Amino acid sequence: MPSRTRKFRGLRTHGRGIKAGRGAGKQGGRGNAGLHKYKFKSMLIYAPDHFGRHGFHRPPGIVARPTSLNVGQLEAFAPVLEAAGALSRDGATYVADLSKVGVDRLLGSGRVQRPWKVVVAHASDHAREKVTVVAAEPAPADAPAAPKAI
Repeated sequence: MPSRTRKFRGLRTHGRGIKAGRGAGKQGGRGNAGLHKYKFKSMLIYAPDHFGRHGFHRPPGIVARPTSLNVGQLEAFAPVLEAAGALSRDGATYVADLSKVGVDRLLGSGRVQRPWKVVVAHASDHAREKVTVVAAEPAPADAPAAPKAI
């Protein structure tokens, strides 16, 4: 393809207008350039939340991160339960105390081949349909909290 450079020799802008053809010249910069300067009004109209901080993060110390286990994983988790002394048998039924191994919640995904009786703090409704769930006792506190004076 022939070059058009010879055609535009002697013309200052080569048909592009002033400052065109030099990077992002005619569009006022690339991307978000100038939002605090010459594109400020546009930012106020189209993206008023662009600058600043929004929302908040809860302190990690108060966010509960429960450990959960699915019903379908009970069979594979049995060796871990046995090693921790949290698995026993009551006839044909397996009795598992998940609170001893640090599991807080039992979820209902998966299938079980044998009957299970599970001791756990929380269980979903779907998990309760598949296995027998016994609520675990909450860990006793060292000392009862005294009421605060206001």
